[in-house]
Amino acid sequence: MTALTPIPTETSTVTTLVDGPGWTAVCRLDALAPERGAAALVTGSDGEELQVALFRLLDGTVCAVQQLDPYSGAHVMSRGIVGTRGGTPTVASPVYKQVFELHTGRCLDAAGKEPRGGLAGDLASYPVVVSGGVVHVGIG
Repeated sequence: MTALTPIPTETSTVTTLVDGPGWTAVCRLDALAPERGAAALVTGSDGEELQVALFRLLDGTVCAVQQLDPYSGAHVMSRGIVGTRGGTPTVASPVYKQVFELHTGRCLDAAGKEPRGGLAGDLASYPVVVSGGVVHVGIG
């Protein structure tokens, strides 16, 4: 798992789109290796902290989904295997190999398993904006 260094707010160029509650400056874009995941802790507008898995795709876009694997109950999604299905970027859970769309979090293949009690089968996905070379994740 890649360790990310937090970005001090005063050094990042932030547009009004990402300036405000619910947006967290996570890391510089160049800190994310293409096709590899990285875990980050972000704070929502309600003050609650949440673990997210960030993925930088080959085209330079960045996707963010929940770090919690709903099928194993472990915070491991950033260690998943990045791929595609029908041209759609995906990540396969490193535990039971469920496959999820990276843009939406929708589970494409549950691999014959059911999510753990009380957890949805899809991953939550979060908006990402890259501004001034800094990755910002929006948690409402």
